[in-house]
Amino acid sequence: METEVVVIDHFELVRSTARDMLENSRFHLTKTFIQHGRISVYSHCLSVAVMSVRIAKFLRIKTDYASLIRGALLHDYFLYDWHDNPDGRHNLHGFTHPSKALRNALEDFDLTHKECDIIKHHMFPLVPVPPKCREAWIVCTADKICALQETLFKR
Repeated sequence: METEVVVIDHFELVRSTARDMLENSRFHLTKTFIQHGRISVYSHCLSVAVMSVRIAKFLRIKTDYASLIRGALLHDYFLYDWHDNPDGRHNLHGFTHPSKALRNALEDFDLTHKECDIIKHHMFPLVPVPPKCREAWIVCTADKICALQETLFKR
């Protein structure tokens, strides 16, 4: 008897893994904030999650995909427009947003240690403490790839 192999594309894996998170939280607010150029934080986070899955699968890295995807989606869960900065409070956004994203994520979700590591350390080396788990290294890399693409090519 043959068994059917079901292949789920990377985007569908992200959506199916995080469906509840995407639909039943403040995550929808990220659609209203711009990240790079004209790209919303929502679109950026989805791109980083998909890129993270692509990297892990391409390199055949043993990965906790649920934590990888959830952490990637929440890595920029800071919930403000860092471009709107009349009083200068977002001047150090690159350094401070991982902590704010982690605080917001902990308010809304039960997170694993890996998910916390992903969110807290995704800005390495700008934030000098390196990631501790392989999933956080993958998201750190995927974030830089996506940010570069969005900044240079999707304006």
